[in-house]
Amino acid sequence: MQNISLTHARFALTVTLLALLVIVLGAYVRLSDAGLGCPDWPGCYGNLIAPTSEVQIASANSAYPAHPVEVEKAWKEMVHRYLAGVLGLATLFLAVLSIRNRNLTGQPHLLIWLLVLVVALQAVLGMWTVTLLVKPAIVTSHLLGGFIVAALLWTLTLRLYSPTLNRYVVSRAGRLLWFSRIGLVVLLLQILLGGWTSTNYATIGCTEFPTCHSGSWWPNMDFSQAFTLWHGTGINYEYGILSAEARTAIHMTHRIGALITAAYLLFLSIYLCRTGRSVITRQLAWAVGILLILQLGLGITNAVSHLPLPVAAAHNGIAVLLLLTLLTLNWQLKRAYRME
Repeated sequence: MQNISLTHARFALTVTLLALLVIVLGAYVRLSDAGLGCPDWPGCYGNLIAPTSEVQIASANSAYPAHPVEVEKAWKEMVHRYLAGVLGLATLFLAVLSIRNRNLTGQPHLLIWLLVLVVALQAVLGMWTVTLLVKPAIVTSHLLGGFIVAALLWTLTLRLYSPTLNRYVVSRAGRLLWFSRIGLVVLLLQILLGGWTSTNYATIGCTEFPTCHSGSWWPNMDFSQAFTLWHGTGINYEYGILSAEARTAIHMTHRIGALITAAYLLFLSIYLCRTGRSVITRQLAWAVGILLILQLGLGITNAVSHLPLPVAAAHNGIAVLLLLTLLTLNWQLKRAYRME
């Protein structure tokens, strides 16, 4: 029975890695302006695969005259959908394994079914992303949902592996746990703000660092338009509809959020290293600090280099790794706190 549980844990880890791949690929698709590479859902121009032959392309262009086929973008979108579909099926299989192992102690049934629910919601958001023409509120929700799926899968993996992992004594675990939880909330808010920045094409709302543009520290900005969630339906949001002043306002807000997040997480890392007195806690603190510095470097590069695609995709990948590292820290401190 223990082998079944270990197999379950290993499969959960594999699905978590798949979720990371889907998130990075989703960012790549969005940032390469391929989010509407297929104007329908779940197929592509009425087919299960993207059109490639001249006959298929001519038929697709006739059926969707407002969205002429761009083969490269269509395939990017469909590969992302295929992998997301595999992720959904793998999540359902995790639920099946949970039912099979229901007699084993410590099976996180509620967590698994919450995961299934969130993945189902992600599918709906993916459909709305296309049918509502990449509406920023929907795309941002879809992006955040992907991060939540990865977080739930990683939490599930930790829970399933927990019987084989050692518990570590951490001094002042209760206080450290609260600090770590605050850091997790701060990071999630910054991820949400980063998603809003990306989906409104505001990543290059400022093109200099540390100034914004033309040497200005505080340029003209339109905050009222920048954070309007609903602009109506039937609008094609691809490439954005906001004014330059609104995009600059979003970008500057994201920068301020990055400064606050960086300051708090660096404080948390230093405090953990000085107070944790546990090898695993110090290692996780170092990991948070290193990932944070890397993330800041990627963010600055995005702005000053006009959003190079590999850097922008990596910015999303490091964000999710930072989230999972903080989750691991919270999980470890919670286990230590229960021992006090």
